[in-house]
Amino acid sequence: MKRVQLQFVLILVYAVVLIGVSRTQCRAAETGGFQNTTPGSPALVKQGTATQLVVDGKPFLMLAGELNNSSSSDLTYMQGIWTHMNNLNANTVLAPVTWEQIEPAEGTYDFSIVDGLIQGARKHNLHLVFLWLASWKNGMSSYQPLWVKQDYTRFPMARAKDGSPLRVLSTLAQNNWSADAAGFAALMAHIKSYDRGYHSVLMMQVENEVGILGDSRDRSDAANAAYSGPVPADLMAYLSANDGKLNPEFQAIWNKAGHLSSGTWEQVFGVGAKTDEIFMAWNYSRYVDHVAAAGKAQYDIPLYANCWLNDPMDSPPGNFPSGCPESDMIDIWQAGAPHLNLLGPDLYAGNFEERCQLYTRRSNVLFIPEMNSDSGGAHNVFLAFGKYNAIGTSPFGIDHTSETGGFNQTYGLIGQIAPLFLQHQGLGDTAGFIIDSDNPTESYKMGDYEVDISFDEVFGRTGSYGYGIVVRTGQNDFIGIGSGFRVLFKPLTPGPKYVGIGSVKQGKFVNGVWVQGEWLNGDETDQGGSWRFGSYGSSVEKCVVYRYD
Repeated sequence: MKRVQLQFVLILVYAVVLIGVSRTQCRAAETGGFQNTTPGSPALVKQGTATQLVVDGKPFLMLAGELNNSSSSDLTYMQGIWTHMNNLNANTVLAPVTWEQIEPAEGTYDFSIVDGLIQGARKHNLHLVFLWLASWKNGMSSYQPLWVKQDYTRFPMARAKDGSPLRVLSTLAQNNWSADAAGFAALMAHIKSYDRGYHSVLMMQVENEVGILGDSRDRSDAANAAYSGPVPADLMAYLSANDGKLNPEFQAIWNKAGHLSSGTWEQVFGVGAKTDEIFMAWNYSRYVDHVAAAGKAQYDIPLYANCWLNDPMDSPPGNFPSGCPESDMIDIWQAGAPHLNLLGPDLYAGNFEERCQLYTRRSNVLFIPEMNSDSGGAHNVFLAFGKYNAIGTSPFGIDHTSETGGFNQTYGLIGQIAPLFLQHQGLGDTAGFIIDSDNPTESYKMGDYEVDISFDEVFGRTGSYGYGIVVRTGQNDFIGIGSGFRVLFKPLTPGPKYVGIGSVKQGKFVNGVWVQGEWLNGDETDQGGSWRFGSYGSSVEKCVVYRYD
């Protein structure tokens, strides 16, 4: 086919995609959000204070792991990885799917790698989250097809201060996002068709850790012109509509600059690198939203963007990818990318709980697509699920993670109680925690009881570290997993003033059926005085309490 004819066909195809996007946007305006197009397809559903990922009508907790960058490009290599994931007690694999691999020639698609990954996951009773590595990965552009890389006039790059091209596709070029969006739309249409009735694919990540590195913003002529021009009216309208409810860090920037309702970027937000970051966050979010909208028009399942976190948190934009959905840029991203369902932190930083708090503001649903794969990361999973209602966690480089390490045990335990946990999540009946020297106690209100968590004291010796999840499953019934802590109960309602441990039973859920193990008493329950988790194991514990005077 001649180039002119091919371009004409692509324009027609993309017009159809945009019509579909427009119709979907109209439906979203009428219903308050996108509606799923396939019965039972994955969706985010609110339960109490939590939002859950629901698949085929049932809530699903993603005990996931992300593969190394190139692992999923080779189906032969993946043959051993599926079994490895089963051995880790994981239920979901985050697997890259690259633009260059599925669209080697413009308008010509090869989905064999996608189909092979879906088949492998199904065979091993696993789910998938695909990572669309296309325009950007880790702030750079290396996964776009060769036909994009070579035609740098049609698909322009961002520019450095000296005018030299960066190896980063510009956010301000429509050719860039329209080509990316067409590829993503084709991928989503194929997944909808191929995965119909199975729902092996749960979510999609759009791009990876976007943002400019080495400078605070793009310095191309197009970027400079946009930066010198007015802040877009739709962004200002969003900020005005949410004035006073914005994240405090961002609200402070706007207020300090004079709280203007219009003007150039520097007039509205001030002069400096932070304004550059806001400018890039808007342009990256708009670009990503074009891609996401085209994909959602084909198959409406949850979409998200992930973030390379600025660490330390006060480092200047450009040391981390400037424009990434950092916690203080969430308002910009929610304004610019309404077709994304959530923003996920790649959480390797030491201040794990603080980051979880920051990424559950502004109604953002917590999903951690990358995190440490060591024992510390495994312990943090209890906190993410139990306290911050994460829909999933995912250590990076899962294909190289030990099968006898922390995630094997953590995912094994959480997987056993997941149905009960999800049944009670968001209803005031769940608690997840880490206790250490800086945070030695936790207290929760569950039904008729105050539940106090502290270090387990073994024959006068006080512990120094503990973690776990506790779920109230009935009026006087609780279930727990974890290590190094004990639980004391206090009454919150009228009646007898004291609470005793009625019984503690160890056991396991095997295919959802409770298999009884030891019936604990004596030293194991402090003679009926407390519920104790002294050492880490593979057991689940059921506790029944009673009241007396």
